Amino acid sequence: MRRIILALAIVLFAASFAAADTIHLRDGRTIHGTLLGFSNGRFVVRVEARYVTNSESSIRNPGTSDQGEIQYFRPDEVERIEIEGRSIEDTRFETSTVQVGLESNWIDAGINLRRGQRVQISASGVITAGRTRITPDGLRSTDPTSPLPNAAEGMLIGAVGDDRNAPVMELGSTREFTADRDGRLYLTVNRGSFNDARGSFTVQIKRERGGDSAGSDRPGRIRSRDRQSSDDSRRNRTPQEVTVNVPGTSRSTDTGIDVRSGDQITFTATGTVVAGRRTGEVGPEGGRNTGFGSVVGTKPVPSAGPGALIGFIRMLDGQTSQAFLIGSQLTFTVPADGRLILAINDDDYSDNSGSFSVRIRR
Repeated sequence: MRRIILALAIVLFAASFAAADTIHLRDGRTIHGTLLGFSNGRFVVRVEARYVTNSESSIRNPGTSDQGEIQYFRPDEVERIEIEGRSIEDTRFETSTVQVGLESNWIDAGINLRRGQRVQISASGVITAGRTRITPDGLRSTDPTSPLPNAAEGMLIGAVGDDRNAPVMELGSTREFTADRDGRLYLTVNRGSFNDARGSFTVQIKRERGGDSAGSDRPGRIRSRDRQSSDDSRRNRTPQEVTVNVPGTSRSTDTGIDVRSGDQITFTATGTVVAGRRTGEVGPEGGRNTGFGSVVGTKPVPSAGPGALIGFIRMLDGQTSQAFLIGSQLTFTVPADGRLILAINDDDYSDNSGSFSVRIRR
């Protein structure tokens, strides 16, 4: 295995202009194709043609398909691998490019993603709206009529799936994210008005290999940018209500609820938890702030009492919003797209017990 890794490193420095990769097997065969990666202890190769190599010539093995057959090779079968004209990163990602203009509908990127798949975005170009030149990072201003009213006006944004309630991501000129669901990738420009716009962004999309490519060559469903119809859809939605149990030891209880910026949520909490021996039994509002922790502010919400019910949003890039106090009753406007998480406000959960029952209505 060490010899193979060394050979890969050497070949990267000495890559030629040839497009195919070459896998030299210990039994004397030479495989020409594309090295896709290393999975489950084996090299994954899309074979373009198989050759039996002797000292003077390469003879094609009759009966071998030339149609991109996928084959797997164990490390002990491989003598060396030559990667020609590509980096190791290229073997892990598939690349495509799409033009994203400011239009009435979102742009179908032509890519199906699976949950957990890594995606890298690189965007360039200029869109001119009236006399204003807009780059993929957007302007310093915001637009209350845009899909993301709190994000930069004109920024490149994206969403996975054609569901209007799917979270919207800020992408800008460069961004890496992990898909939070299965679905089609859609892109657009974060601006309400589009009638005066011309030009487009050139967006390069690299996605980790292994996703569902079936149907990528067929157009996806139309995802409208019409904010009015989106707002109407929100107003006409039947309120949803769930009840979640939050243990006293919880640093992070997933509610299973995906939220969008601007959603209104009402919390009602009951029950008691024991927030350590010093604080004792408390309700959702928590106990009194005492001791060293109250001075240095080591709890997620320093101003709230120990044992209080709190929440935060886990956003699409894996970062979390600022934690907020829920207590026994709260009506809350969601600040960012993501997942709603509940927790107990404490800095030592080892001696906690009990739980809160939290009714969530949105």
